[in-house]
Amino acid sequence: MTSDLQKQNWAVLSNRGCEATELTHEEARRLVHRLEGEGRHGLCIVTNDAAGHVAATPPTVFKNSDSA
Repeated sequence: MTSDLQKQNWAVLSNRGCEATELTHEEARRLVHRLEGEGRHGLCIVTNDAAGHVAATPPTVFKNSDSA
């Protein structure tokens, strides 16, 4: 039986958005390592399904409640 980690069910997200989808977990890990070397921030490995939800959600703007 094939492990879920070996299936192309993984995506990489960064602070710029979705970097790649349809990766094995090992491919995603290597991509994260390469992007870290390029100075990319906010990197994480998620499922393709989760990446689809994040990509469809508009960014949230946080405002400082102390500023008027």
